[in-house]
Amino acid sequence: MPEQLTKHPEVTLQVLRSGGARCGEGLAPQILTQCPAERFCQLPGGELCVYGLPEAARMTQITAADWRAALPMCAQPPAPRPSQAGGAEVGWALVLGLVLGTGIGMAVGRRKRRPRP
Repeated sequence: MPEQLTKHPEVTLQVLRSGGARCGEGLAPQILTQCPAERFCQLPGGELCVYGLPEAARMTQITAADWRAALPMCAQPPAPRPSQAGGAEVGWALVLGLVLGTGIGMAVGRRKRRPRP
């Protein structure tokens, strides 16, 4: 029988109840004997235990090795993609700066060379 991990266990339990599951009624589990009573659901087809994220360590069907295998995929944020527009803007800013710097340098150089009357 499955154990389920969800960010919203109360909502999940309510959805199961709305479908006819008997949840949190003090029923005796046949297979999921370590499931907290308030998280245990019995359906015509079997049992279900619903865990929230804070209770994830109490799950019996997922081992420490399973968590280690799953966490590297979840723990690494996606690599940032370089912005193509940002790269073009930087390139144009450099070109503009070079042109303006050259023009200012030439104007100052001409002014210094002119003889004063």
